Order: sequence, then structure tokens, then C-alpha cells
Amino acid sequence: MPKYLIERKMPGVGMLSSEELRGASQTSNQVLASMQQDGKNVQWVESYVTDNAIHCIYIAPNEEAIREHAQTAGFPADGVHQIRSTISPMTAE
Repeated sequence: MPKYLIERKMPGVGMLSSEELRGASQTSNQVLASMQQDGKNVQWVESYVTDNAIHCIYIAPNEEAIREHAQTAGFPADGVHQIRSTISPMTAE
């Protein structure tokens, strides 16, 4: 299944407390569970919180499922990009 990088522009998100981030995570998990019950297999892998954005890695059948999750959860999805490959310092060897 394809893997996606999602950019969520959220000014000031880097200043959220652990409790606020926990609440956002719980909301995301609830929407994902509901989607899975409907037969839509969307998986959240991890997210990186910066000062003004959250960058998320998801596995999903298509971009539409990613956008449905974002809309239902009330999160922005300013950029949704399918990851075509992964490189690292080990790629050079």
C-alpha cells in the first residue's frame, strides 16, 4: 500500500503542551478506527512536530482516504505527497 507524507500547516503547533498533542492524537486514532470499521485501511505511522507545522507519515490506499481522515478529524492537509522511495546515508554505499 502507498505511503504518504502529509504537511499540516498549523501556526504555533510547536508550542502545544503534551496534553494538547495527546488530545490531537486521540482524535486521529478515533477517526482511523472508525474508517477501519468502514473497510478503509489507513494507518498513521508517525508525525514530526515543528514550530508551525506537523509532518505526518501515513500508509493508505489513496490520497482521497488521507484527505477524508483529515477532514473528519478537523486537521488541515495542506500537502499530501506519495512517497516514491526512501534514501539515507546508507543509499550512498
